[in-house]
Amino acid sequence: MIGALEGKPIVLTASTIIMVDGVGYAVSIPGTSRGMLSGKDSVFLFVHTVVKEDALQLYGFVTEKELTMFTLLLDVSGVGPKTALGIIDFGVGGITHAIATADVSFFTQIPKVGKKVAQKIIIELKNKIGSIVELDLTDTRGETQDIIETLVHMGYSPAESRELVRSIPADIVLIEEKIRFVLKSRKV
Repeated sequence: MIGALEGKPIVLTASTIIMVDGVGYAVSIPGTSRGMLSGKDSVFLFVHTVVKEDALQLYGFVTEKELTMFTLLLDVSGVGPKTALGIIDFGVGGITHAIATADVSFFTQIPKVGKKVAQKIIIELKNKIGSIVELDLTDTRGETQDIIETLVHMGYSPAESRELVRSIPADIVLIEEKIRFVLKSRKV
């Protein structure tokens, strides 16, 4: 199994190509990570390998927290790799906050996640998120959701707001800077 990759990002799409010693690996990464990888000569990704009968799929993450949350989400019945990747787009802090506060609506806004799956995520992961909460105290208020709500109040649709939030580079920390980034990127 492949556990990590370090190399040059060649293509930054839903299936990013990371060139390692002349071999290009197709790695699916969260949308939030794409902006962070843009323009870098070398990147390091934590990788989760999914082996299927007809395919070998790699899922890459900039932080170990994202990888840990991804693997926890995969343990929930009804959550596959693509859905888990979509959930990770909303930030580990927002996810842990939603689980801790049993916020079903947080999860139902994510494509392919209905009320039953959202409830399963909350019930099955409530006791498992302790180690992640200790690792990630930066997004305890569900910051991603706050940004989405702010953008909706400014006239953006919920779907457009979620897409804009996914484009925010992970190295932007303050919520005000994140909103500023989104507004500037829309003017271009």
